[in-house]
Amino acid sequence: MAVAMTASEWQTAKWKGRHLLDFGGYTGSEIETLLRFAASLKAARQAGQSTPLLAGKTLGMIFEKASTRTRVSFEVGMFELGGHALFLGSSATQLGRGEPLSDTARVLSRYVSGIMMRTYGHDIVTELANWSTVPVINGLTDLHHPCQALADLLTIQEQFGQLRGVTLAYVGDGNNIAHSLLQACALTGVNLRVASPDGYGPDAAVVTRARQWANLSGAEIAIVRDPREAVRSADVVYTDVWASMGQEEETAVRQTAFAPYQVNQELLASAGIGVWFMHDLPAHRGEEVTADVIDGKQSLVFDQAENRLHAQKALLAALIAGVVTL
Repeated sequence: MAVAMTASEWQTAKWKGRHLLDFGGYTGSEIETLLRFAASLKAARQAGQSTPLLAGKTLGMIFEKASTRTRVSFEVGMFELGGHALFLGSSATQLGRGEPLSDTARVLSRYVSGIMMRTYGHDIVTELANWSTVPVINGLTDLHHPCQALADLLTIQEQFGQLRGVTLAYVGDGNNIAHSLLQACALTGVNLRVASPDGYGPDAAVVTRARQWANLSGAEIAIVRDPREAVRSADVVYTDVWASMGQEEETAVRQTAFAPYQVNQELLASAGIGVWFMHDLPAHRGEEVTADVIDGKQSLVFDQAENRLHAQKALLAALIAGVVTL
């Protein structure tokens, strides 16, 4: 006769060993669970409480793109959880000499408790996960940036006390940030409007999937061209760089296309009183956002940056140890 699992055993089994490549396979309630856990970890840290939930565990971190926030937040997060983070630059590993990703995944799976990868093509992190027997976390690909979206939702939840019914306007390139926001907002009931120039909108398949999820959560998803239409009566206005890593050769063309999409005081005024500003950083002041906006009182960008740490700590504890509560 099978023995029924306790609530704690079921919770561990539900989370332990899962990957996070994007939010496919996750529910809105699961994202909300991670955010509550992140908030409790943040409160514990502020109170000086130790949370050694990953004592003896190691995270392997593969970087094929430059990083500040991702590297530091994951390293500090593992340290504060009692574990260790191992930096693996692709040029310093056999990946840089042509070792198959499948071999790297199978070898690392025997050494570490989890793998975080920051790379270019989304198919690369997908292949890594297909071969890995430990959790794989997408630290950024050209298609998705789910860790940033978790930090963004945590920031919105802190500011408004809830997610459902909040209206977020994303103005700019339909890139990995826009894609992960589309997924996360659709699942959790956040209304999202995305305004991009013609030819630079988010991936159609991502939008279609997000709208399907939004039908269940009650979120409103809108893809528009006019930035003023997007920000009208919005609670938060969000933007990102116009040329992401790997698109540097397109910078001049993109600056021309995106110039009308700059987030400045005039555009914020179109949203109304009390609007907040968000940006995932790094930012180019004077391009996608003016200095008076990003450095002004309405800016939440450094709360977002800090919340990468807390959201990722919750994610690491959940996927590596199956723990989602203190």
